[in-house]
Amino acid sequence: MAWTWFHQFGSPRWFYEKTTAWMPWLFALSIILLIVGSAWGLGFAPSDSKQGNSYRIIFIHVPAAFLALAGYYIMAISGAIGMIWKTKVSYLVMRSAAPIGAVLTFVSLFTGAVWGKPTWGTWWVWDARITSMLILFFLYLGVMALQNAFSHEESANKASAILALVGTVNIPIIYKSVDWWYTLHQPATIKFTEDSTIDPSMKYPLLLMVVAFYVLYATVLMMRTRTEIIARERKSKWVKEMATAS
Repeated sequence: MAWTWFHQFGSPRWFYEKTTAWMPWLFALSIILLIVGSAWGLGFAPSDSKQGNSYRIIFIHVPAAFLALAGYYIMAISGAIGMIWKTKVSYLVMRSAAPIGAVLTFVSLFTGAVWGKPTWGTWWVWDARITSMLILFFLYLGVMALQNAFSHEESANKASAILALVGTVNIPIIYKSVDWWYTLHQPATIKFTEDSTIDPSMKYPLLLMVVAFYVLYATVLMMRTRTEIIARERKSKWVKEMATAS
């Protein structure tokens, strides 16, 4: 049953029709979580004893950084599935995930710079974590560039998938950079294998914002994939019938 569902999900028509009912619920849930999480973190969480209110940018910075890393794995895995099982939707998910990941990585870098100025006294340093995140941004841009560098769609998809897979080497480097090298960037404050170093009054709204960003990411990724499906399948009978019916 799981194998049948896997292949069905790889069908553009099946994916589009099944996700139609999900979109309003995911969109509404993401908006509610973002409003509650941002109000909780920005308005009700206490000030930090050392950083004051400047630390509140973590409620945007940390979720964006989490999704930039997780989104790269989603992009790379989608490309791998497309190469192995030749499923059409997998490549479309990979194509859709690249610009979303690039935006999230940029947001992470930008908010990190805004945070770094009052905290470290500088907008930018060639710190191990920051530099590896910049490389991640360029990897996302590289996948996007390869999608448009080939006239043949299959060649573009394979080249993009290979780059995405090679780039996964950078993800554990980003994650462990603060432990492997001396760096200005602080170590992880939210830990799942040991006690977190962040106060619960700050941790819980931060976790809620992380969940909100994940739901928003799923919503936007699904929305972009649906758009890619319509663009790719615009000449197919089912798309024409749907357009006529609407």
